[in-house]
Amino acid sequence: MARRSYEPLPLKLLIKRSRAGLGLFAGESIAKDSCIIEYVGRRISREEEMKSRSRYLFTVNRNITIDGTDRKNTARYINHSCKPNAEAVIHKNRIYIFAIRSIKEGEEITYDYGKEYFDEYMSNGRCRCDACEAKSK
Repeated sequence: MARRSYEPLPLKLLIKRSRAGLGLFAGESIAKDSCIIEYVGRRISREEEMKSRSRYLFTVNRNITIDGTDRKNTARYINHSCKPNAEAVIHKNRIYIFAIRSIKEGEEITYDYGKEYFDEYMSNGRCRCDACEAKSK
C-alpha cells in the first residue's frame, strides 16, 4: 500500500457562491485520495476556544484548536455535506482535506462537519447541502 502524501497538490481551487453561502469549488478534476488543501490558522487553547464566537474552529485534539477565521485559510470555504466528497484528516497536529472520491471540475468540495457542529449551528435541524435539499423536494 502506498504511503499517503500530506502535501497538498497545487490545485486550482475557486471560491464561489453555493447553496450555503460561499463555497470552495474544484477548478480542475481532483483524483480520489488526493490531498486537496490544509486547514490553517492560529492555534488556540481550549480556554480560548470556549470563549470564541468563531464558526471556523477546528479541534485537533483536547489541547489544540485551529481558528481558521483568517481569509487566507481557503479551506474555511469548504461547506458541510451529509454526502461529502472529501474528508478532514488530522496528521501530526495539522488538518488536511482529502478527496474521498473523484471530484469533477466545477464541483463544490464538501466534508461532513460532524454531529457536534451540526447540533450547535444547524439547530433548526435543516441542512442545506445538496443531498438534503434534493430529499426535501
